[in-house]
Amino acid sequence: MKDLFGKAILDYQTNTSPENMITSTSISDDDEMEVVYLFRSFAEMPTLEQKALQLTKGRTLEVGCGAGSHGLYLQNERNIDVHSIDISENAITACTLRGLKNTQVIDVLNIENEKYDTILLLMNGTGIFETLERTPIYLQKLKSLLNPNGQILIDSSDIIYMFDEDEDGGKWIPSDTYYGELTFTVQYKNETETPFPWLYLDYNTLQNAAIANGLQCKLVLEGDHFDYLAQLTHL
Repeated sequence: MKDLFGKAILDYQTNTSPENMITSTSISDDDEMEVVYLFRSFAEMPTLEQKALQLTKGRTLEVGCGAGSHGLYLQNERNIDVHSIDISENAITACTLRGLKNTQVIDVLNIENEKYDTILLLMNGTGIFETLERTPIYLQKLKSLLNPNGQILIDSSDIIYMFDEDEDGGKWIPSDTYYGELTFTVQYKNETETPFPWLYLDYNTLQNAAIANGLQCKLVLEGDHFDYLAQLTHL
């Protein structure tokens, strides 16, 4: 892994000639992503993210913290004990430089002997599940890290809108896999990351997966563009 996403974040933080990233997926063409977007303030965040940060309480684990904007808000504005993790060493270096205190380069599946009141997975939090088949592995792990009255706050999108309609209004969807299973590619400064799996889950599929793994699932808020925020708690 070249960690291009993290490299872009660190370049921006240290003012080392940052450039925009180019992202693409198995069902969409190249799209330019401004790195500055990852450094947004609370006021600049989408309503779903603001709502998640307002609902956050107690000892908190932020999974896939990126540039650390959510964690910094919780730490500095809400005085919350937040543990921010990412698999990107560069991103965590940038978070530390920004003043985020409790950071760690680790995969959530490798966290042991910890309990949290809130676990946050934002900016398509279901992405790290990779595929529908691997989703139970992650849900079971997240559940094991949750205090009895704890909550998982996670967002995603129903990307059915990205598929073409036929004459009857039906959708042309691949039949061999779940339609939210994508492959993601990142390009930065003439380098290309090895494509990696990234999962978008529609709400009903997330709810079914949660229940099957002993978690309640509640729809907290729907966004403007097929996106939503969900809250998962112990059954």
